[in-house]
Amino acid sequence: MYPRTLSPGLFLHPLGLERPPSIHNRTFCAFRPQRNEVRTRRHATFSVVVAIDFGTTSSGYAFSFASDPEAIHMMRKWEGGDPGVAHQKTPTCLLLTPEGAFHSFGYTARDSFHDLDPEEAREWLYFEKFKMKIHSASDLTMKTELEAVNGKKVQALEVFAHALRFFKQQAVQELKDQCPALPERDAIRWVITVPAIWKQPAKQFMREAAYLAGLVPPESPEQLLIALEPEAASIYCRKLRLNQLMDLSEGPRGPHGRRAPDLPIDSSFRQGETATSCPTAAGGPWALTVHQIEQPQSPLKELHKGCGGPYGAVGVDLAFERLLCQIFGADFLSAFKAKRPAAWVDLTIAFEARKRTAAPHRSSPLNVSLPFSFIDFYRKHRGHNVETALKRSSVNLVKWSSQGMLRMSPEAMNELFQPTISQIVQHIAELLGRPEVQGVKFLFLVGGFAESAVLQQAVQSSFGGLCRVIVPQDVGLTILKGAVLFGLDPTIVRVRRSPLTYGVGVLNKFVEGKHPKEKLLVKEGKHWCTDVLEKFVSVDQSVALGEVVRRSYCPARSGQRKIIINVYCCATDDAVYITDPGVRKCGTISLDLDDVDVGGSHSPKRAGRREIRASMQFGDTEIKVTALDVQTAKSVKASIDFLSN
Repeated sequence: MYPRTLSPGLFLHPLGLERPPSIHNRTFCAFRPQRNEVRTRRHATFSVVVAIDFGTTSSGYAFSFASDPEAIHMMRKWEGGDPGVAHQKTPTCLLLTPEGAFHSFGYTARDSFHDLDPEEAREWLYFEKFKMKIHSASDLTMKTELEAVNGKKVQALEVFAHALRFFKQQAVQELKDQCPALPERDAIRWVITVPAIWKQPAKQFMREAAYLAGLVPPESPEQLLIALEPEAASIYCRKLRLNQLMDLSEGPRGPHGRRAPDLPIDSSFRQGETATSCPTAAGGPWALTVHQIEQPQSPLKELHKGCGGPYGAVGVDLAFERLLCQIFGADFLSAFKAKRPAAWVDLTIAFEARKRTAAPHRSSPLNVSLPFSFIDFYRKHRGHNVETALKRSSVNLVKWSSQGMLRMSPEAMNELFQPTISQIVQHIAELLGRPEVQGVKFLFLVGGFAESAVLQQAVQSSFGGLCRVIVPQDVGLTILKGAVLFGLDPTIVRVRRSPLTYGVGVLNKFVEGKHPKEKLLVKEGKHWCTDVLEKFVSVDQSVALGEVVRRSYCPARSGQRKIIINVYCCATDDAVYITDPGVRKCGTISLDLDDVDVGGSHSPKRAGRREIRASMQFGDTEIKVTALDVQTAKSVKASIDFLSN
C-alpha cells in the first residue's frame, strides 16, 4: 500500500537518508532546506505605472509617469449616475450580450441595462458587485462560475477578464493621448488591488484574468503587480500632509471637518520613534493591517498579517434585502429578481443613494423609491398592494409614503448598519488587544465605506481614547493612489507576515515512540514515517522582502521531464502531518525539466544524479518560485498552481 496522501510513487525524503525505490515516472526526492537568505531584487524599469482598483462597489484607474512620480493622474471623469455630476470612479457593473460578448462597463452598463425592455433584459447578462464571489468561493478554480442577475452563469475568469480589458483600453487610450510616442507593450507596469484577506488562489485567479485580458503576456509576469488594499492605503496615507486628513478625535467639526496644520504626517514621528498605523480597507471585503514606521520616509514593516472579512458596505445591502424579504416575502423577492432584473437593479441604486445619507444622529426619515415595476409585480403576485404588505408585516420602523416610497425611520436605517459595524468594531478591538501591536497611534479609515458617518462615529466612539482615528481626504481614492505608489516602488514594504503556514509532505526516518504507528511505511526493509509536513514558512512569521526558502529536488529516474510537488497550507503553526485537522492541499509546484547534455552526449542516462534547486519567495504579495538545474546552471521553468483543485 502506498501512502494515501501522496500520489503513487511520489516520495520526498531529507538529504542523508536512503531514498526509497522509485515506482513511478514522477517520483522525486527532496533534500534538506538551505538557510533562508535575503536577496536584493532588481526591478525592471517602466515608463508609467497604471493601477486598477477593482472595487466591490466601484472601480477606477490612476497612473503616474516614472519621470514625475509625485504626480498621480486620475482617470478621465466618468459621466453617468446623477445628471450633471462627474465621478472619478465608476460602478463595478458589467453588461454582456445574450451571446456573452462584452457590451459595456460601469455607468454605461448600468444605464444600458436599465433601458432594456423587461423581456429583453432577462436575456442579457448583467453582473454587479461580483468581486467578493471570488473570496467566498471555497474551491476556486479556473472554471468557477458567476451568476448574472437573471440567474444565468458565466465563467468567472471571463467576467473579470472583460472588466480588466475594458480598463486597459481606457487607460492605454488616455496614455496615448497624453504621450503618443509611448509604446504599449513594455512601457507600462500594471498594478491590480486585491483585499488583504484574499488567499493565494484568488490572487492567482486575478493574475490569470489579467493575462486573459491582455494586460501583460504570461511570459512577462514582473510587468504585473498584485497590491494589497490596506497596504496600498498605508503607503498613500503616510505621504499625506496633516491638512489633508480629518481627525475624528478632535471633537465637533464644521461642515467640512476640522483640518490639521499643513505639515507632513511623518512630522508627527521623531526619528527613531516607532509609530504604527492601522488602515481599514472598507467596502465589500473589510480588512485591517498594522504597519510600523520606524522613522520618517522609512520602509513599512507589517506587524500583523492582513485580516478581516466580508463586513463592508455590501453587508448593509444584504441587510436591506433581508428587510424586503421580511416585508414582502422571500419567494416574491426571488421571483421579482428573476423576472424583472433591471427593476431590481433600479431598487438597489435607489437604496444606495439613501444609504450614503445615513448618519448616527439623523432625526428625519429616509424615503427609498420603489420602481413601478416592483409595485405592479407585487400586486399581480400577491393579489394586494405593497401598502397592505407593510401594514401586515411585523416591521414597525418602515411605513408606506403617499408618494409611493418606503419611508424608513432613522432607527430602521441604522439597524441595517449595525451587524456589519459590530463585526468591524469587534475585529479592531481584538487586533488592538494583541501584545505585538501595542502602542498604535493612528487608525486610518479608508475605502468607500469609510465615507459613512455611521461607521466613522462607531469607530471613533470605540477607539478614540486609544489612538487618533483619521479619515484621509478623498478617502474613496486612497487605495487607488497608494497602488500607483506601490507600482513605482514595490520595495516600500520591506517586511510582511505570512497569512498561513505553507509546506510539503515528506517521508522521514521512522522513530519509534515519536511517530504514530499508522504513519509507518516499510519499504525494502526501511522504515519511513509518511505524511510529515515540512514547512516552508509558518503562519504570522515575519518574512523580509526578497527572502527566499530553498529546497533541492532530485528526479527519481533518468530522463524525467517534470516534477510535481503538492503544497499544503494551514492556519496554525503546530501542524505536524499533512493529515492533521485544518491542513489542506492548496496547490502544486511544477518543474519542467530538459534532457541534460553531459560530456557532449545528449543521453539522459549519463546525467547521473540530478539536483534541481527551487527557491520560493514569500516576502511579496504573491508566492513565487524559481528553479535552477545545478548541473547545467540553467534555469528550469517553475510555477505554483493554486487553482489546480
